[in-house]
Amino acid sequence: HCYSELYTRSFTFVKDVNLMIIKFEKEYLEQLYTEGKAKGKKYRFQPTVIKQYKNTIDKLKAAQRIEDLFLLKSLNYEKLTGNKKGLESVRVNKQYRIEFRSKQEGEEPSIVTICSIIELSKHYD
Repeated sequence: HCYSELYTRSFTFVKDVNLMIIKFEKEYLEQLYTEGKAKGKKYRFQPTVIKQYKNTIDKLKAAQRIEDLFLLKSLNYEKLTGNKKGLESVRVNKQYRIEFRSKQEGEEPSIVTICSIIELSKHYD
């Protein structure tokens, strides 16, 4: 939490900047992104899924705000409902999706969106 708070504070004073900060809520999610693999058999994924996951995280990083994700139809951005209410998701491929929670800080025209990656899950689980 300290990292994102520090990061957010350093950008709050910049005018006319929109920024998306990615936080990984679980260690394995960050390991998949940075190392291409995660410790533990529970988090084994096919190399193509890992590559697609990394590409999807890169698209999130490149976005300046959540609304930018609407324009990338391949991501199939959606707000989740039911027992996942409060979460959002984007598609990694037809089988997997990234579940996340977003929070905006600051106000127009300088908004920082903190995107907390919660899970890499099978789409219909």
